[in-house]
This record gives sequence, structure tokens and C-alpha cells, in this order.
Amino acid sequence: MFAARLVAVTFSGFVLVYGGLSLAVSCGWRRFWLYSQRHSARRSAHLLADSLFGLRLFPLLAAVAVTLAFTVPSFLLLEPRSIDEPIGIAPLLLGLCGLLLAGFGALNAARAVKTASRAITAWTNESKLMESHGKIPVVRISRVVPALAAAGILRPRILISGAAEFLLTEKELQTAVRHELAHVRRRDNLKKLLLRLVGFPGMAGLEAAWLEATELAADDAAVFNAREALDLAAALIKLSRLAPAEAQVDLTAALVHSPVAVMNVRVERLIAWNEERRVPTHRGYSSWCAAGCAAGVALALVAGLALTYSALLLRVHTATEWLVR
Repeated sequence: MFAARLVAVTFSGFVLVYGGLSLAVSCGWRRFWLYSQRHSARRSAHLLADSLFGLRLFPLLAAVAVTLAFTVPSFLLLEPRSIDEPIGIAPLLLGLCGLLLAGFGALNAARAVKTASRAITAWTNESKLMESHGKIPVVRISRVVPALAAAGILRPRILISGAAEFLLTEKELQTAVRHELAHVRRRDNLKKLLLRLVGFPGMAGLEAAWLEATELAADDAAVFNAREALDLAAALIKLSRLAPAEAQVDLTAALVHSPVAVMNVRVERLIAWNEERRVPTHRGYSSWCAAGCAAGVALALVAGLALTYSALLLRVHTATEWLVR
């Protein structure tokens, strides 16, 4: 009975924290996004993408941390094992919700992997290796669409259609390939899989904003001067007219798949490209200062938790006692 109550309390605490934080994020992310649009320089598109992704995963990471650091220890240390208490209806329902969330996420991720695997297999049928960028092969596919895409997670590769190779100039093709390489190096397909695992109602807008930011970040990483920015803009325009856009396949990153409004934003940003937006190749003094500040804040939080940990465990145990009953 003790083990059953531990499982019920663990899942209940996780669901309450995860659900509450997810609701807060789904309601408040637009304010963060609008603030970043007003006050952030365009060169920080990669930082915006990372921030949105971190914000999307924050409820899960926080719920896991609270559960492992407080809920489980408080129950194991303070709950008498000799008392045979019945489990209330609330923890049973919350625990069931936790299991349903986990099952839905696993099913969603498995479906995305299966769909992507089938699509990549169809695309790469009779493909030919063109070149390699380190461990990332670039292959020519016989299909018209996707014209250019980064596919795969464990074994990523860049797919180029023969039609795209024919339409684009050498410079345009090189810049477009660098855009896809940026997706691979940022592990955007893996991040998409993680988002499938943590599905939650009301997060579609945040995930769409993150996808847009990843495209802007990859655009910025692919160009180093105004000429290359124009080359990438030309590649976007040409490939968008190549064939009717097909539905984006999960766990892949196609060069041309965004809604028309996003494509317009990308082209306009590239045409208005300037040297300030160039992605830095090394950390500057400000980056080290930011890292030092973050480390200092983290140490302060750890010290504060160490001093108040016992009192926090008592409060958490009181809350779980109320929940179980």
C-alpha cells in the first residue's frame, strides 16, 4: 500500500506542477515573444529560437525537478510506512492523467518517427551522393519536392532534388545547403521529436513561433555578407515556385515549407541583411559575463535551497498528505 501511495503521490505532484506551468506558459508566451520582437536585434534570431524552445520545455523540466527533489523525498522520509491509509480519488485521477499524458506523448512521437521514416525512405530511393560536409552527406533525390531538406536525427543528411540543382546557381545552392546544415547543427529535428513527446493543449502557437524562429536563425547562420543573403533570398523565391508546396513532414526541415507570410518575412530580412546580423563565430566578453551571472544565480539558488530544504520538505509533505486524503 505504501508503494501504491508513493506512485499516486508522485504522478499527482508531477501532473499538478506540469499542468499549472504549461497553462501559465500557454497564456503568457506571446508577451515574451512580442517583447523580444520589439527589443531584440535581428541578429539574435538564434537566441530567440533557443529561448522559445526552452520556454516550451520549461514546464516538463520544472515538474521533473520538483517531483524528484521534493515530492518523492518528502514522502519517503516523512510518510510512516506502518499506516495503512486508503488512496483518495484525487490522486488516482491525477495519476491517471499523468499516465495518459505520457502515453499520448509516446504515441505522438512514435507516429512522427514512423511518418518521417517512410517519407525519407521514399525520397531517398535511387538517391546519389553528391558531397559530404564532415559527417553529413548531401544526396541528390529524384523527386521534385522537397527541393531541399535536412532529414534524419541519428544519421542526418541533406536532400537536394535534381530540379533544385538545375534551377539554382552554384552560389545560391551553396547558401541554401548551408541553411540546411544549420538546422542539422542546431539539432532542430531532434527538438521537434522532443516537442512531440511533450504535447499539451494550447501550445500550437508557441511551437509555430519556434519553428519560424528556427528558420530565421538558419537563414542568419547561412549568410556572411549581403551578396550571400541575396543568393539565399533568390533560392527561396525560385524554389517556392518550383511546385505546389506539400505538407511538412515531421522531423524534417525543408527549405521551402513555411506559410506565405513567414516566407515573405524571410525574404525581406535577407534583402535587408546587414553586417550586424551575422552570427558570431566565438563567444565574446558579454557572453562570458552572461554565463558568469547565470552561474552565480544558480549557486545562490542552490545555497538557498540547502538552507531551507528541510522546511520545504515538511511543507511539501503536508500538501501531499492533504492530496492523498
